[in-house]
Amino acid sequence: MFEKILIANRGEIACRVAATARKLGVRTVAVYSDADALAQHVRACDEALRLGPAAARESYLRGDAVIEAALRTGAQAIHPGYGFLSENEAFAQACADAGLVFIGPPPSAIRAMGLKAESKRLMAQAGVPLIPGYHDADQNDALLAQHAERIGYPLLIKASAGGGGKGMRIVREAAEFAPMLASCRREAVSAFGNDAVLLERYASKPRHIEIQVFADTHGHVVHLFERDCSVQRRHQKVIEEAPAPGMDAVRREAMGEAAVAAARAVGYVGAGTVEFIVDGSGDFYFMEMNTRLQVEHPVTEMITGLDLVEWQLRVAAGEPLPRTQSDLAIRGHAIEARVYAENPDRGFLPSTGTLMHLRTPAAATFTVGAVAPVCATVIAYRSIPTIASA
Repeated sequence: MFEKILIANRGEIACRVAATARKLGVRTVAVYSDADALAQHVRACDEALRLGPAAARESYLRGDAVIEAALRTGAQAIHPGYGFLSENEAFAQACADAGLVFIGPPPSAIRAMGLKAESKRLMAQAGVPLIPGYHDADQNDALLAQHAERIGYPLLIKASAGGGGKGMRIVREAAEFAPMLASCRREAVSAFGNDAVLLERYASKPRHIEIQVFADTHGHVVHLFERDCSVQRRHQKVIEEAPAPGMDAVRREAMGEAAVAAARAVGYVGAGTVEFIVDGSGDFYFMEMNTRLQVEHPVTEMITGLDLVEWQLRVAAGEPLPRTQSDLAIRGHAIEARVYAENPDRGFLPSTGTLMHLRTPAAATFTVGAVAPVCATVIAYRSIPTIASA
């Protein structure tokens, strides 16, 4: 096990990683911007170093500064948390080049899953179910329109390099295709610097179900069951639930096997999430793979009784997975609710402000067969100032 790690993040996830590291006897180094000098994650770690000014691009997103901080403090590994540098192939490679362990997948796996179109081609080769669509490199507008007719309407145009609901358009009829494509390309360039898109059939009454996977450096891969993330607002998850309502054993096994196949196809290591769309008939199709720990990982921890950050640290240190697939079982039920705020005077757009009060359910342990407590997570500091409680 590592003696010391640097946590290249802030807020809830940095505190979360620090707590598990402390449990394992691993010392931690926090990094912070000028805006976060007195933040909770700084106090939660054994050491803390300033990265730079308040702007993330001048602090948390500076991979060179993060690596320098790790080397200066004698950290052996870097945990990226989620967001910031967590799915940055170049940063993962820079860590390796500096002799540091990146607590996450290898750069090749990040690269393979980073572009939606490329990942879908890999999944097709691995036999993972794909929704009918177009994922090739030729981006000629006329060719895309032809494939749209082949796929049929309604369909989705999605930015190949996209994420977080950006660069996504629902097209319900042929007359909408050209303007929607142009709009999607503009947003994709602005958000991701890449205007490549893919096309997919739009599933009727879809459910968004994701499978937590874990892999080690010894060739072992397991899944830790599913989370239902179907309740969304503007393509952003609001409620995550595990296990998924209505999931039977046969479909759970099939989706788990598909997720494991996806991880194996890219030589995955560590924690990852394979996301699927399930249509009204119950058929499921690969969407994408998130090559990091996710915000909603606590609901999986609550139904399995496992510490996924501990698994991350052990796998990154070269240990085999703590359990085999046959050792894993679902216990109870868990729900995570994300807290958002919108301004009704601006068309209900997300609004910044001050979170005046938040009360979450108390943490509690549970036994086999019992119902796990709800896990509430704040993922944004956005609140309309006149709201006094949440």
